[in-house]
Amino acid sequence: MYYPVSIDGAFFSVGDSHASMGDGEVSGTAIESSWTGLFQFILHKEKEIAEGTPLSRLGWPLLETKEEWVVHGFSYPKYLTDLGPNAQSEIFKKSSVDHAMRDAFRKMRDFLMHSYKLSEDEAISLMSVGVDFGVTQVVDGNWGVHASLKKNIFAGVVS
Repeated sequence: MYYPVSIDGAFFSVGDSHASMGDGEVSGTAIESSWTGLFQFILHKEKEIAEGTPLSRLGWPLLETKEEWVVHGFSYPKYLTDLGPNAQSEIFKKSSVDHAMRDAFRKMRDFLMHSYKLSEDEAISLMSVGVDFGVTQVVDGNWGVHASLKKNIFAGVVS
């Protein structure tokens, strides 16, 4: 996972581990578990990241696996800021899969245009045939959609 950090001295927190959970986490019921983790952090300083690479200009979390790039869209990516003092309750009234899909779409389009130098039309065409979208979660009110792109779609292409 790559996370942009915009605050000096920022901390990292992780929780809500599950031994098993279906895609979408629709009711909050999963096989909850307690885990102890070992995390390695590698700081990629913005000024040291080459322009036009997947990590340059990254303004949202990006998941990289051996086979895929995955972005996550949410109904309101910054809902605690955007929805005001009652954000925790407002999110349940305003969230939708449409908003989350739009956010995932825009992030993947930007990722393809920036990282692979595609035009907007090329990025959208590629997304139509090569990006899988799925519901990430709906349980906490801020509904999520993920967009997954197989890296081998660019086999032989230098980015």
